[in-house]
Amino acid sequence: MKIIPSSRRRHYLARFSIFLITVALIAGMVGCGPVQYSLTIFSSEGGEVTTPGEETFTYEEGAVVNLVAEADEGYQFVNWTGDVNDIADVEDATTTITMNDHYSITANFELDEVWYSLTIASTYGGSVTTPSEGTSVYAANTTVNLVAEPDEHYHFVNWTGDVSTIADVEAATTNITMYDSYYIIANFEIDEGWYTLTISSIGSGSVTEPGEGISVHAANTTVNLVVQPDEGCRFVEWIGDVDTIADVNNATTTIIMGDNYYITAKFGWYDITQVAAGGWHTVGLRAGGTVVAVGDNYNGQCDVGGWTDITQVDANEQETAGLKTDGTVVYLGDRDCGQWDVGDWTDIIQVASGDLHTVGLKADGTVIAVGYNYSGQCDVGGWTDIIQISAGCLHTVGLKSDGTVVAVGHNDYGECNVSGWADITQVDAGAHHTVGLKSDDTVVAVGRNFEGQCNVGNWADIIQVSAGVEHTVGLKADGAVVAVGINEEGQCNIGDWTGIVQIAAGWYHTVGLKADGTVVAMGQTGNGQCDVG
Repeated sequence: MKIIPSSRRRHYLARFSIFLITVALIAGMVGCGPVQYSLTIFSSEGGEVTTPGEETFTYEEGAVVNLVAEADEGYQFVNWTGDVNDIADVEDATTTITMNDHYSITANFELDEVWYSLTIASTYGGSVTTPSEGTSVYAANTTVNLVAEPDEHYHFVNWTGDVSTIADVEAATTNITMYDSYYIIANFEIDEGWYTLTISSIGSGSVTEPGEGISVHAANTTVNLVVQPDEGCRFVEWIGDVDTIADVNNATTTIIMGDNYYITAKFGWYDITQVAAGGWHTVGLRAGGTVVAVGDNYNGQCDVGGWTDITQVDANEQETAGLKTDGTVVYLGDRDCGQWDVGDWTDIIQVASGDLHTVGLKADGTVIAVGYNYSGQCDVGGWTDIIQISAGCLHTVGLKSDGTVVAVGHNDYGECNVSGWADITQVDAGAHHTVGLKSDDTVVAVGRNFEGQCNVGNWADIIQVSAGVEHTVGLKADGAVVAVGINEEGQCNIGDWTGIVQIAAGWYHTVGLKADGTVVAMGQTGNGQCDVG
């Protein structure tokens, strides 16, 4: 089976900053229209920005944007803070901002004089019904009624927090007098002889009986546990407080309630023939041509449930591309710069997903590309005799039938310096580095090496390579895996993997396909991108 790797690019900042930087990169560049800037608006407690609203907006350079901030009852507007140099009047709730750059601003509010806020919360097992939970505002010296109601099998314990003016901290029905701003909590406990069962799941599936969340059961009760895997997935095991579970490997089993328990149903993939790893998501191709995906789905990049007749998949930051048996291509995810415009492609035999660009290898050995092209990463129109492609952050790499390699795009780190390579059998483009597998099963690499991701010179017996943002992974002939580069998320902790037949390096995670069609993953897990088994 010919292994086709995935590609991905370097990311330096947190998710929100990534979005702003991406907008900054694509705005005004070739193929992306006039110069545009982003305006991100927030507000403090006590009011909101009604015009244009509170989120991220995009405007053309020089646009004058109206700003209107409205205070809640008992609050007043104070000022605008953040990137305020081009705001007409930072102390006016109704003003304008001129879009000469990317801006993030906040509307600030404060309580009116002689008004105070009361913030109410509760522990699990009940709620505050009067005046309700959250933050409310009252005039000074107001006496506010408090009513806390326990759920079934729970009882009220006390009020904690700023309780100095509460009439009776141990009474569920009492009052508080507003001499200041207060934060209070209603505390509940479970009744004697009852226990809580907290159930969650990881991977693609759910617990249908008794359901996920917290349920309450009498001591020594036997509770049925039933799970339902999603299509293309399997139940793996129960993890957590499993001492009284009858069979931790059975999707239908029981648990005896001898205490408060926290348990998790773990699901995994099966019957997988190829994997691809993106920024914060992972994609798997099933034997029947359908596709599964887990992880971040901010731009719908995991909405692959309807795909059929797929023969190959690839993924990048927020993009997923699929090649169909008829040689056409499907795409899901970020649509910022035309990387989605593959609907008229035909005769494609491999697809590669870059960051903001998509590349297709045609049956005649030529290559096409769409999307962001500021660094020339889509300038592949003259390529011929190509047998494999890979797309990185801002560069594209092609392997020719004679074992040489071509590359276009960003080259500040030397990631396109592949003209001297020979006897190459597979290539993969990382964020800002390029890796090549030679016919003698050794590996070469060029480009950014700040984290040692190009230190592959001593590798041997390698049959596939995959490049991430700042790490590189190699699959050995015996099914073991090696890795170099950054490991702060544990993406290189793959030394004990065995029986692997294909690898994929994501931005900060690594995925391995096993011979039995199951999948393993290591690295960053915050978006569930490693919930594959």
